[in-house]
Amino acid sequence: MQESLDISWSLMGLFSLTLIIPFSINRIYQLDLAKDMTISVIRMITQLAFIGLYLEFVFQLNDPLLNALWIVLMIAIGSSSIISKAKLPKRRLLFPVATGLFIGLSPLVILLSSVIIQPTPLYSAQYVIPLAGMLLGNSLSGNIVALQNLFTAFKERESEYHAAIALGASPHYATLPFVRAAMQKAFAPIMASMATTGLVTLPGMMTGQILGGVNPMVAIKYQLLILIAIFVMLTISVTITLQLTLKNNISKEGKVLVRFLN
Repeated sequence: MQESLDISWSLMGLFSLTLIIPFSINRIYQLDLAKDMTISVIRMITQLAFIGLYLEFVFQLNDPLLNALWIVLMIAIGSSSIISKAKLPKRRLLFPVATGLFIGLSPLVILLSSVIIQPTPLYSAQYVIPLAGMLLGNSLSGNIVALQNLFTAFKERESEYHAAIALGASPHYATLPFVRAAMQKAFAPIMASMATTGLVTLPGMMTGQILGGVNPMVAIKYQLLILIAIFVMLTISVTITLQLTLKNNISKEGKVLVRFLN
């Protein structure tokens, strides 16, 4: 196997000139996205440069407390991003979403680190932080879809919910159809991705490892671990998020305590 090949910054700059293509398409079709494209590119470069420098420092320090604080920060930012993208009230949803992500993430990272991969030390930042990042990053869209569909169902089928409550149904039973539909739509993309992995797509983690000189079978093992972990975390986090969201926003008598959609 060939060793990992470094890329010079001059070649990175040269390749970045290909960005002329999307900017040209924006101009030709008058998409009015030049500002958003520029901001996105600048943020991407700045954030990746910062995180690269930070991770070098974290990997060298390898402090368990710092690793834990970084993961907590990732969960907080991820939770805020989910609520913002779903365009829902942050004050009443931040706790349910953050709790769902935390409970979905923590046991899996501990299991992967302490039982499956077993780095030295077990809290090695080189493994813990990238694992947490991949699991969180791949759970964001599923949680957004779940919340949007839940709240849309309440808006469009509010009379159905109130009719069930009026007939004596518990809030859990009355909201079950909404929750079921939200979960089905949230899980559909990851299941489609899993079903086509290896035939239609080669996942980024596996491709990166192979380009870095890792044996393909070793890369596949890591990819399988990550895909299984992502699927498990998504199902856990979405389930907990939806249940806590309903608990926080519906009284025991079935009264809705928050306006579900503007």
